[in-house]
Amino acid sequence: MSDSVQLIQRYYDAFNRGDWDAMLDCLDPEVAHDMNQGPRETGRDAFRQFLARMDRSYVERLEDVVLMPTADGQRIAAEYVVHGEYRITDEGLPTAKGQRYVLPGGAFFEVANGRITRVTNYYNLEEWLRQVAQA
Repeated sequence: MSDSVQLIQRYYDAFNRGDWDAMLDCLDPEVAHDMNQGPRETGRDAFRQFLARMDRSYVERLEDVVLMPTADGQRIAAEYVVHGEYRITDEGLPTAKGQRYVLPGGAFFEVANGRITRVTNYYNLEEWLRQVAQA
């Protein structure tokens, strides 16, 4: 179990450093990525493209990360608080003007053979939209 927790911690540490290659190294080549209120994408290349889209529009840091593994370490839930800035307008979303936001979020992971095989992210999109509109 501790190996899986360390893997997810490495993933989040890399996220907070903006080290996309280190994040991708934590993923299985066929990782399933369930985006918040969006489709499932499969594969490390699709995840790399997702990171590029995110990197273009947002600067985010995750704080207060709490990891909750199952006894066998094959599944891990994460809870965190996103501290972000909306820099460049993302397609289909309001105009970006450097709005800052603080938003609770969570994720679910599956781990096998020392790699993340599934990432499912959740956050309250309506709350994000409210904060961006008021900023």
